[in-house]
Amino acid sequence: MAQLAPDANGYHPSKSARGHERINRSDIDARFVLEEEHSPFPYSTSHSSSQSLKEVIAFAPGDQDNPHNWSNRKKSFVVFNGVALVMSSTIGSSIAAGASHQFATFFNITSQAQLVLPTSSYLVGYVVGPLLFGPLSEYHGRKKIMILTFALFSAFTLGCALAPNFVALCVFRLLVGIGASSPISVVGGIYADIYPDPVTRGRALTIFMTATTFGPILGPIMSGFIAVVSWRWIFWLSLIIAGVTWPILLLSSETYAPVILVTRAQRLRKENNNPNIFAPLELEHRDMRQLITVVLTRPVRMFLSEALVLCSCLYLSFVYAIFYMYFQAYPTTFEGIYHFNSGEVGLTFLPIGVGALLACGLYLYWDRVLERAKARDPPAAWSQSEEYRRLPLACIGGPLLMLSCFWLGWTARESIHWAVPVLSALPFGMGFLLLFMSLINYLVDAYEVFAASAMAASACSRSLFGAVLPFAARPMYQRLGVAWACSLLGFLSLAMCAIPFVFIRYGNTIREKSSFCQYLKQCKMQENEQRQVQERRMQQEG
Repeated sequence: MAQLAPDANGYHPSKSARGHERINRSDIDARFVLEEEHSPFPYSTSHSSSQSLKEVIAFAPGDQDNPHNWSNRKKSFVVFNGVALVMSSTIGSSIAAGASHQFATFFNITSQAQLVLPTSSYLVGYVVGPLLFGPLSEYHGRKKIMILTFALFSAFTLGCALAPNFVALCVFRLLVGIGASSPISVVGGIYADIYPDPVTRGRALTIFMTATTFGPILGPIMSGFIAVVSWRWIFWLSLIIAGVTWPILLLSSETYAPVILVTRAQRLRKENNNPNIFAPLELEHRDMRQLITVVLTRPVRMFLSEALVLCSCLYLSFVYAIFYMYFQAYPTTFEGIYHFNSGEVGLTFLPIGVGALLACGLYLYWDRVLERAKARDPPAAWSQSEEYRRLPLACIGGPLLMLSCFWLGWTARESIHWAVPVLSALPFGMGFLLLFMSLINYLVDAYEVFAASAMAASACSRSLFGAVLPFAARPMYQRLGVAWACSLLGFLSLAMCAIPFVFIRYGNTIREKSSFCQYLKQCKMQENEQRQVQERRMQQEG
């Protein structure tokens, strides 16, 4: 059998499985480094003589089975698949918002709070994805998890369409949300699987995040017009959209390299009648207790102990909550003042999407500016700073979001044409997406191997905020009035605007006091020392 070549990261088959740097597994591989420094590492570098006989396979340079080496056409299909999945998921999150009147009539509901439940229960389901499906996809592969969860999404959407009562509807919506949380949590990892270059990966993620903004916008537009026929038809439509997405999902390929190597190892064992051929993933000791401890507790610890994570999560959660509060506030505003019907209210969300597209263009322009700054000789100093690379766009997005709140509040009156308050959604869409792209990328840059845990903290907190705060939307708008309710959100936005500016000024100091960031700094220093030793050794041998 041919000698098994080392991979692009320098992994050699003669090394133990612990030496393999698994793609997108850094957060799990770093388990207990900070929490239990005195406990034994779960993956010991020592191995028995029987284990030393095992041949551990890896991708050779240029291997076409390695997702990094796939053709641009195949990678583009993967990106399209991710967008289709996340659009189907996020449309479902808001599609019930346009059928509140029909729910109230059919189920004899008089409580406004109860009418929020079909949307809020869906968002509660979103909490599961970052904690469960993301890690599971790193054990069993992206495609298997996506197929399983999308099947749950489709089945429980059917349950919503056939729900006999309101309680059953809300329970099914919760279960649909759990299934829908998988694309939100896994697609980012899929893009990281196929794009090793951070610039290309960042552009793919920009498309992905724009899709996550457009999905919730399309939901109330569809339901606003279709619910007039029957509220059940909004869920039939959601099921039809899922049905169109299924062939795209089934035709997609597995992108997670360690799982691809497992499939290859199984084939090679059979073809060569050699039971000692293994993929690195097969040799990993899977301690479920430690996995659960890392996955479930590290995001909470980071949220409570890391100032950067806490402030970013609070800001993003607040912005996300405003977005979903608007699904309750817009009907109050435009039905009450301008006498719009449900379909027309849904159309008022379109400028948010236009604003998101403008934000996407601005982000890509900033990306090119950053790329040119890095390409200078020497690179521009600001381009090497996490704060200056990511946060300037957040400094633009925050004021835009604040402006949109005051704009909507003080122009929504009968004496002013309806188009004026509707256009307030334009800066809202820009601010919303700019803040998300900037702060999320900032957390990834700041925490690197711990980014998955920081992202889990962000996703869980904003889903909970988005599920809970909309209950206050209609009472707040009815008691304070549109002007002062929007102004309250505007003043809170003004306070939040300070966060990216504070990060730019004090972010480096905050990171120096962070145990997570200091651990990363030590790792980088060790890597640089090892690289210098290797270079000196190569020079001596030469």
